[in-house]
Amino acid sequence: MEFNPSNLVEMLDIVAKKYPKRIALIFGAKKITYQQLLEISKKLSSSLYNLGIRKGDKVALWLFNCPEFIYSFFAVLRLGAVVIPINSMFKREEAKFLIENSKARVLICSIDKIEDAQNILSRVSSLNYIISVPCPSENKILLDFYHLIKNNPEFDKEIDIEEEDLAEIIYTSGTTGKPKGACLTHKNLLSNIKDCSQAIKVSKKDCFICILPLFHSFASTVCIFLPIYKGAKIVIMRALRPFKRVLRAIFKHRVTIFAGVPSIYAILSEVKISFFKRWTSIILNPVRLYISGAAALPYQVWEKFERKFKRILLQGYGLTEASPVVSLNPLRRRKPQSVGIPLPSVRVKVVDKEGKELKEDEIGELLVKGPNVMKGYYNLEEETIRVLKDGWLYTGDLAKIDKDGFIYIMGRIKEMINVRGLNVYPKEIEDLLYKYPSIKEAAVVGVEHRYRGEVPVAFVVKEKEDLTEKEVINYLRANLASYKVPLRIFFKENLPKNLTGKILKRELEKEVKELFK
Repeated sequence: MEFNPSNLVEMLDIVAKKYPKRIALIFGAKKITYQQLLEISKKLSSSLYNLGIRKGDKVALWLFNCPEFIYSFFAVLRLGAVVIPINSMFKREEAKFLIENSKARVLICSIDKIEDAQNILSRVSSLNYIISVPCPSENKILLDFYHLIKNNPEFDKEIDIEEEDLAEIIYTSGTTGKPKGACLTHKNLLSNIKDCSQAIKVSKKDCFICILPLFHSFASTVCIFLPIYKGAKIVIMRALRPFKRVLRAIFKHRVTIFAGVPSIYAILSEVKISFFKRWTSIILNPVRLYISGAAALPYQVWEKFERKFKRILLQGYGLTEASPVVSLNPLRRRKPQSVGIPLPSVRVKVVDKEGKELKEDEIGELLVKGPNVMKGYYNLEEETIRVLKDGWLYTGDLAKIDKDGFIYIMGRIKEMINVRGLNVYPKEIEDLLYKYPSIKEAAVVGVEHRYRGEVPVAFVVKEKEDLTEKEVINYLRANLASYKVPLRIFFKENLPKNLTGKILKRELEKEVKELFK
């Protein structure tokens, strides 16, 4: 079914009207139809309206993966209000910053967050109510999610929602300071949904499994909006582990599309053969497509995964500011070490420091243009001007584009290492390290050396215990120019990562600075 809704609320309304009895959400033993999804979200809209929420107001969601997250999302959007997703792993002060910065008026949270939520309520003037899922008690401020739904009719007022209206503000990870809120409109998200649907040929017969955290832009676009746009099913999982539970869900519900981050595929590729054989007929039968995003997928992981699972694993590229998907490898013409080609409505180019467009295979900053690009950062005019110029989004990522239009991400601009005036790209070294059979994970950072200036240093997780620093150095020397070879190789049991599996290089930089003092 192809249609052209002007906003996300209209999208749900049309799909629910056409497929009222079709299963939309599966969560454990719960099965929710499109009609039920629509009804519950409309009843919650009434509750929020009665609490004073109007067009443009902000409502924060601090929830783990559960159907209530999706009910709440659409309930907020129906009022013309704006969703503020909060990382479910955030501690109290991290959540407080997002709520205070966005001036959220209502917080919908899981029961384990109540104590922190009440503390935040007492200190943030804009916040008026907390809705808990579920709620141990009810008063004028602390409200029960299901009690509100039970006692309210479906929302029936017509709210004028334009495509340029904000749908959500997703705060970036804040690796370079305080988190910044990327303002995404209904148009931004709808354009990305349509592009993704076209790129991977989604149909109403598909069944998505969502193990990614719903607060993340990758999950909200690919695992919520995309399947709903096509009238497909969504199997919601609390977490990847225990892995047997995920496998059972894949088999039981005939999952066809699996979206994950590189760390998930690294885990899957390491599944023991004896365990894997037991589940081969189960997991390989229904899934037609695996998608990797949110961080760079090491070639070694891709190769090992496809060899074991005998299924396509497509790598893509995106960022929150682009709603988030920018590019994806085509189904029939893949380049595994590339993040693919731009989505149909997206344009990209690579420029030098002066903004001059570079030729094919030259490395520079990747720029993105299209209807998926955010409106700007919330209340950060200078930051917005810095990254949005003439409609182009300056991503901060180093990349090159080959003659066929395939994009290759070479790392972050701030990660580039200047060795005696020569540019060294950490990803080039990391790619080589991942190809070495005794190495499981690798990350390269730059550090200021007292006598040599800036030098590269590598952190490695061993596959085999007998691997030595000398062995790794000799391997790199045989494959790299001498100035690119890391000064030291440090072995670690694991590398620090965020919830989406991205290696936290700032943590490694701090660690290595201490070592080089």
